[in-house]
Amino acid sequence: MADANIRIPAEARDRLAEVAAAEGMSLRAYLARLAASVLTPAERAEQAERARRLLQEWNGYDPTPEEEARLDSELDRRLAEASR
Repeated sequence: MADANIRIPAEARDRLAEVAAAEGMSLRAYLARLAASVLTPAERAEQAERARRLLQEWNGYDPTPEEEARLDSELDRRLAEASR
């Protein structure tokens, strides 16, 4: 695997290095693990669609776009409330 240089603020680098060290990892290993664990927007959309299909097959759950928007809004409200 080829190495790459990534320019980020020193504060961000130092924080990531501190987090990595606390987990007993090098910054390089920590960033590689992070990159492998984070989904792209396309991967998240694919995962959400797969979950929607499974729920529909399992119990008939198939919300309309309006219901999804209402539920998303409610979830956002609850998360905001919980983070206060």
